[in-house]
Amino acid sequence: MEKQEKKTKVSGVYLVLAALTVLFAVSLVFLHKTAYEGASHGNYTVTTQDKTDEITAPTRVVTLVNVNAATAEELETLTGIGPSLAQAIIDYRAAHGDFTTAEDLLNVKGIGEAKLEGFRAEITFTEEDGNENSGG
Repeated sequence: MEKQEKKTKVSGVYLVLAALTVLFAVSLVFLHKTAYEGASHGNYTVTTQDKTDEITAPTRVVTLVNVNAATAEELETLTGIGPSLAQAIIDYRAAHGDFTTAEDLLNVKGIGEAKLEGFRAEITFTEEDGNENSGG
């Protein structure tokens, strides 16, 4: 009798597992069918519009700085020039007179070729129109 009771318990476990497996399989089929029916399987047409608007890069307006008349604050607007270098330019200018070419600025301690090239296009040496003797 004990053997038959054990057999019934094992059969019951297998029966429950089989029922759960069938239930799981039916659920998967139902979910797949629902998802398939809910999806649109039609043809798609994609149209694009040509962009005719031209994108322009922002322009940078450079106001030339007259190194012979500029204040420290104005000199600091030049690329690579901070407060101490601006003051060094003013001190050199006071001691030696006006700069006539960009290369004259190489005599100021702290200004080398690379530094000068960084702001050469931003400087002038005259007050008339700012372009007569600029950067050269």
